This record gives sequence, C-alpha cells and structure tokens, in this order.
Amino acid sequence: MRSPRAALAAPLAAGAAAAADPQREFAFSRTDFEFLVQLAYEHAGISLSEGKRNLVYGRLSRRLRALGLTSFAQYRAHLEANAGEIERFINSISTNHTKFFREAHHFAHLCSVAQSFAWGDHKHGARRLRIWSAGCSTGEEPYTIALVLRREIAEIARHDVRILATDIDTDVLAKARGGEYAADALDSIPDAYCRFLQPVNDAGSPATVRIAHEVRSLITFRRLNLMEAWPMKGPFDAIFCRNVMIYFDNPTKSKLIERFVRLIKPGGWLYIGHSESLLGSHPGLHLMGRTIYRRDA
Repeated sequence: MRSPRAALAAPLAAGAAAAADPQREFAFSRTDFEFLVQLAYEHAGISLSEGKRNLVYGRLSRRLRALGLTSFAQYRAHLEANAGEIERFINSISTNHTKFFREAHHFAHLCSVAQSFAWGDHKHGARRLRIWSAGCSTGEEPYTIALVLRREIAEIARHDVRILATDIDTDVLAKARGGEYAADALDSIPDAYCRFLQPVNDAGSPATVRIAHEVRSLITFRRLNLMEAWPMKGPFDAIFCRNVMIYFDNPTKSKLIERFVRLIKPGGWLYIGHSESLLGSHPGLHLMGRTIYRRDA
C-alpha cells in the first residue's frame, strides 16, 4: 500500500487518475479519493470502499469551505503540511449515530450483571467493577451503562465502580462530557431512570436535559484511537464495542478482538453491534446471547 505522501506525489496525468467531476463544487479526482482512503486506514483503521466516495466528498466539503480551499488536491497538501488536520479529517468522516438504550437487550443483560455484582456485596465488602465503552460517540452509550449501574447497585458509592468512555472524535467527546441533550433525545430512556435526568432551565433555548451528577461521576471520557497503543491495563468486567467494527476490514477486526479479549477478565463480557460478528468462533469467547460474548472463566 502506498503511503499518503507517495499518493500525494503521484502525477495526475490522463490515465493515471480519473478526471474531476465537473458537476462538483470541488475538484475531486480518483487520486484524491485514494489518498484519503489510505490516510483513513493508516491513522484510524477505517476501511472506505468505493461506495463511500460520495460520503467522503460530502463530509469533507465542509472542511474545504471552512479552510477556504477550492479543490481536494489543495486539501491533500494541507493535510501534509498540518499534522493537526488529520484529527479534523478523522472527525469529519466518522459516523456518530447513537441513542440511549440502543439495542436494549444488551442493557437488560447488563442489569443481570449489575445485580450479580450487587448480590455479592454481603460476602466480599467493597468491590471493583470496570466497564469500557469503546467508541462512545456523543455519550449516550456510557450514560446508559451508568444509569443501569446506578439503579441496580445499591450503595454504589461504597464500591470502586468506574466506566471508561473513549472515542477517536474529539468533537463528540466534548459533547459527551457536557452530559446535556435535547429533551426529545431522551425519549428512549425508560421511566424507571427518569429520576436521574434534570431539566436545564435556560429561557429562550430549546428544552434541554442534563444527566445527573451522580451518574456522570461514574464516567471518565478520554480520546483514544483503537489502532494505537492503549494506556489502560484492565482488567474490564465488560467491554462495549458496538457499531465500530463495521468500519474495519477483517484483519483489523480480528486483531481488535484479540486485544479486547486480553483486557476482559475471566468470566467477563463483550457486547458488539447488531450488524457485527466475530468472523466465526474466537478462542476464549463464547456466544451467550444475541451479540453478547463471554470470556472463558
């Protein structure tokens, strides 16, 4: 695979690259697209097929306008000259669709995990529980996890309970840390959890709700590129990595799962997205429910 620098240097001679589409606002050649495909793969493990070409154009056109550029060739040069732009590039092409209690069967199962943890309190005193939301987007997933734990574990403050929430996109992390959402975005939260939601009284602004501090305090948000070194050592009782691996090719998925398994404690859990799979069986993991896997005890 050519490096992005080599792709940038490649001549745009006839036959070497497709001509720019004259119907587009910005000149966008095949060489431009191939450069961006390689950059996304090398820096974030994101695999972009030819079918994503229009999506890439649409997402990045906003960056070109913001930067005052007139072509993707100029944007390629800007990426080469400004290392900080790579983060903005990854943010732009990442998809962050999520909602509270998405794939509700995972959280029904998490309730049973939390109840088992709470049931053991009388035997073991203060205990440790760690959960990782890998690819947390704007925060709905880790806040849902925190809502479940806060409700199901009695006297949770007596225990060492923490949720790590990570994402590669700094923009969505900023929103997640705030813990504030449009009131209608919380419609999917069951009534039993509504006591942990607080109206934000800001006259003249759309109805907004804040997640209660006692829930937010369980979560630590951090930027993390899953393709790079991971600073945390684990072990985790559960890892949520849902609708993230759909962006990766099969070798990248396999390596990521292996890394997850090493961080999940024996008997711990891995939750993946409804459209994802582990590419067959995986040593050390057993399917226990729909997209719910358990590590060998």
